[in-house]
Formats: sequence, C-alpha cells, structure tokens
Amino acid sequence: MDSPQSFRRAIPLGAAITRWHGPDGWEFRRFDWPAEGTIRRGNILFEGGRGDIFEKYLEVFAHWHAQGWSITSLDWRGQGGSGRTSPDSHVGHIEDFGTFIADFAAFWAEWKLAAVGPTVLMGHSMGGHLILRAMTEGVAKPDVAVLIAPMLGLHSPLGARLGERMAKLLGGVGNSARPAWRDNERPATTVTRQALLTHDRSRYDDEIFWQTTKPELLLGPPSWRWVMQAFESTRRQRDDPRLKTMTVPTLVIVAEADKLVNPKAALQVAAKLPDARVVRFGKESSHEILRERDAIRNRAIGEIDIFLAARARA
Repeated sequence: MDSPQSFRRAIPLGAAITRWHGPDGWEFRRFDWPAEGTIRRGNILFEGGRGDIFEKYLEVFAHWHAQGWSITSLDWRGQGGSGRTSPDSHVGHIEDFGTFIADFAAFWAEWKLAAVGPTVLMGHSMGGHLILRAMTEGVAKPDVAVLIAPMLGLHSPLGARLGERMAKLLGGVGNSARPAWRDNERPATTVTRQALLTHDRSRYDDEIFWQTTKPELLLGPPSWRWVMQAFESTRRQRDDPRLKTMTVPTLVIVAEADKLVNPKAALQVAAKLPDARVVRFGKESSHEILRERDAIRNRAIGEIDIFLAARARA
C-alpha cells in the first residue's frame, strides 16, 4: 500500500478547505475531496479526535479517494481551524459534550442531504465516541460506521469512577476552563507524546510539520471542564441501553495497548452492539492506528476496505 509523501504534507489537488457555519453562527473548518472519474462508491465523513486536524489523515484519505470515495472532514468546535471556545486558544475547552452533538447533527443533516450513494461515518478517538453517541441518539444513521481507537472510556490510573470523582473535585474549584495539565497528551506520564500516538517517527513528524506550517491549528491540553465532560459522557454512553438497538453495521478497531483511551471499555461497548465486528491490535500499535507503521496501518486499512466492500454497497 503506497504512502506517497505528497499526500502527507500537501493539500491534494481537487480538495477544498472551506467554512461551514452552524445554526448558532459558529464558524467551522471543513475539508472536502470529491470523488473523480467514473467509479464513485459513495461518501466518507471522517471525524478526528481531541486536538486532531484532518491534515494528519491525508495519506489514508488518498487511499480511499483513489477507490472512488468522496471524503469530508469537519474540525470540531474549539479545535483545528474551527472557532475556539476558550480565551486561551491553546486550551481545548467545551462546556458540554452535548454541544458537539448538536453541531454534528446540523452538519450531518446538510451533508447527508447532498450525499449520493452509500454513506460511511468514521471516527477516531473522541470522534469515535461522538459519532457513536450521534448514532445511538438518532442524530445520524449512516449505512456503515467505523470506530478507530474510540474514546469509550478514559485511560485513568484511578479507574473510571474514581477518576471522574477526582476530575470533578479538582476541576470544580475555580475556573474550569483552565488547562487540566501543562504538557503531553495526559498527565503524570514519562512516556513521550510520540510513543502515546504512534511508533512511526516519520508519520509523527508529519503532524509536527503541519503544526509548524499552520501554528494556528495547534491545540494543547484540555480544560478541566473537558475532562469532566469526557468522563461523564463516556460513562453515560457505556450505560446507554440504546446501544443494543443501534443497528448500523459497525467496525470497531481497538489498540489493546492504548495508553490514551481505555481499550477494555471499547470492547465492552462493542459487545453490546447488535451488528459489530471487532479488530484488535496488541502492543505493536499505539493510539493512532491509521498513522502507525506500515504493517499495522495496512492491516487496519485492509480490514476497513473489506468491511466497506461487504457492507457499504449501493
């Protein structure tokens, strides 16, 4: 599977970066790469994780685009090139995860109306959590869904319940929009940011390239309010009885050695879905499975391709 550098550090010809305005007037950055040629298989809407930018996924977008898929991605409120929600543009803040769902609901309605052919909803990490919420809450019903290292539980050394209590205790004092920690993707770790995300140094460097080229896209640590909301939203999702009636065919890809999100929570949620296939990776994969070393990412992409061929047909 080719990994041309030209698709990793340059916006492809034929793609467009535009602005979309939510119902409340909020400005969001969106990416669209329409399918070309005679083979047009359908539409993929890809939603990244906390702090993500769509530029990190241009390489895998190019793979699907070459197969005839139209690709769209939208930066979540408060991150990437979308309007920021904190006076400190470096802090990832949100008052209520329900705001993410409301934003997505409005965008989905417009995007789905314009889509021709099968619709595929993909989400990585926080994006996986939010699109699964959207599906279980009836906001979105794609033909197929793919969850990649979904944030269905936070990786906390204290456990989910105690971790949530501690977050509310610490974050509930003073300004909850302040950063929850200073550096790295999670606190109290000596593991490098790269090791948390991927074993592939060159793909990690791609992200640094985009952050250097477009520093306005860089996001730092989350706010305490984000952490509190993440604990609460994922807990409610794990306990949501509607998971058992969410019938969208779903592929769940889990990195069992993930140190950012809780892989056991993802497996527990996947077991409740009536039409789900689970693909597991071991210690060979960190959190960003689609940006891992070739052997790992190629297997993951191959599993997605097989799933789409079988379940996302016109």
